Amino acid sequence: MEIKIIRTYFPNGTNGLMLVNQQLYCHSIELPWLDNAPRISCIPEGRYPVFKRHSEKYGWHLHVGDVPERSLILIHPFNNALEESKGCIAPVKELTGQGMGTSSRIAFHRLRTTVFRALDLAHPVYLIIQKDINEKN
Repeated sequence: MEIKIIRTYFPNGTNGLMLVNQQLYCHSIELPWLDNAPRISCIPEGRYPVFKRHSEKYGWHLHVGDVPERSLILIHPFNNALEESKGCIAPVKELTGQGMGTSSRIAFHRLRTTVFRALDLAHPVYLIIQKDINEKN
């Protein structure tokens, strides 16, 4: 299974289209690109394995593995990347600004159900992040 995020970069956040198996699934929000600096930047474009993870803070969520020079990159719900993220990714139903969106819990729970189903069937899940080729930057 593949989750693809097609990113558009802005000074105050990164917005994305999130596709699952080539079908539009929802949107995503992240911190702005600041050279992969821990806790203040989104992660680099690339291909990453996705795993199940549980914590007291987030309950069951998704862990993005093998990120260069970073650890504990998660996919979990939040609606404002600058205020609520330390480098993680949030699925959202709608984008409302740079790194901002709505209904993240709803979008996340839907994504988590889909990903967990694949992982429970022993299907590998990969996150592919790429720049929007139509972006003018």
